[in-house]
Amino acid sequence: MIPAQRAYNVQAVNMTHDIPFAEEPPKRREYSFSVCMLASGSKGNAIFISDGFTSILVDAGLSGIEIERRLRMRNLSPENLDAILVSHEHTDHIQGVGVLSRRFDLPVYMSRKTQGAAVSQLKRIQNLKNFECGSAFRIKTLTIHPFSIAHDAEDPAGFSMECDGAKIGIATDLGIATSVVKEHLKGSTLLILEANHDPDMLIEGPYPWPLKQRIKGRTGHLSNEESKRLLKEVTHAGLKHVILAHLSEKNNTPEKALSEVGQAITNGTTRLAVATQHQCGALLRLK
Repeated sequence: MIPAQRAYNVQAVNMTHDIPFAEEPPKRREYSFSVCMLASGSKGNAIFISDGFTSILVDAGLSGIEIERRLRMRNLSPENLDAILVSHEHTDHIQGVGVLSRRFDLPVYMSRKTQGAAVSQLKRIQNLKNFECGSAFRIKTLTIHPFSIAHDAEDPAGFSMECDGAKIGIATDLGIATSVVKEHLKGSTLLILEANHDPDMLIEGPYPWPLKQRIKGRTGHLSNEESKRLLKEVTHAGLKHVILAHLSEKNNTPEKALSEVGQAITNGTTRLAVATQHQCGALLRLK
């Protein structure tokens, strides 16, 4: 049980069937179902997602100022954000969460165990909501499906979400690709998939042996080859975009990742790209 914190207004989020639909839908913003990789890697991760009514960040692992800057580079306004969704408590996923939450009065969604592990880094947050992996919930008009992943954190989560027949699947920081992960990623229109390292580069690289063991272990990160095997199992005719994420700057290269994982794509309609650490990606519109 997590001790009560004065600065937190903690609520358990309602399950999907508990939230009534509004009689009149909110006004759609200028973008429809869209995704933008603001950053991906060991120095910081953040993803912008919007269905045109509700806009969220999945993780905020850069400084608040840097996340704002990258949003504005894509003509996205941080003032239009509705929430921050947190996958787990590692610094490269939560560095800017507290600052952005306070600056823009944003609710923060994370599991109860993640909250307990992240409390010292987040500092004061007025509106914190807990979800449970395996139970869908809504953030305004977005329905979120969180699922458990095998990573060395307290209660790490991957996510999928759907809108107007399109589906986004997010699976990074994966130690292994479990059957739960595969099931949640099936049918994705856009897939954000980890391709962290090339095994030979990792073994021959500068990291100390215990860190190498952690990275390639069952609670570490997927290699290019493991990412390729996972993609082979979930690819389908409707998969339009695959974004390779969380590439190591020392143990991988975009060229190696694209070459290896690209072997899983056998049609001419799926676009494969790499998310980088130092530059935000394009704003992809799915609908």
